Amino acid sequence: MESSYNSPTTKPIYKGIQIIWYILGLIEALLAFRFALKLLGANSFSGFVGFIYSITQFLAAPFLSIFGKTQIQGIIFEWTTLVAMLVYWFVAWAIVKLLSISKTVSTPEAAEKLNEEENK
Repeated sequence: MESSYNSPTTKPIYKGIQIIWYILGLIEALLAFRFALKLLGANSFSGFVGFIYSITQFLAAPFLSIFGKTQIQGIIFEWTTLVAMLVYWFVAWAIVKLLSISKTVSTPEAAEKLNEEENK
């Protein structure tokens, strides 16, 4: 019986999943910086703050009109950045699941997984 762990497709799928989670981690970290800097009322003319805002602008742009900003004396609670973080996480999760589906499985392994799904 050949294990699906020895399949020639397993390593590339594993590497692809690692790359997706790494890219998501970078995106989430940048958006978290954006959210925190806006929340703390950071000076947008500061080099680092301007850099973070410019990098994350295209990541946040599709979501900027979903909700308004909650602003109190220069402190901005940007709901749309949180929505962007959630959407990017969901997209990465869906791609990882899709890649996992394409992994070669042995017949006993498939039977075991089906039994687990039926018993849920």
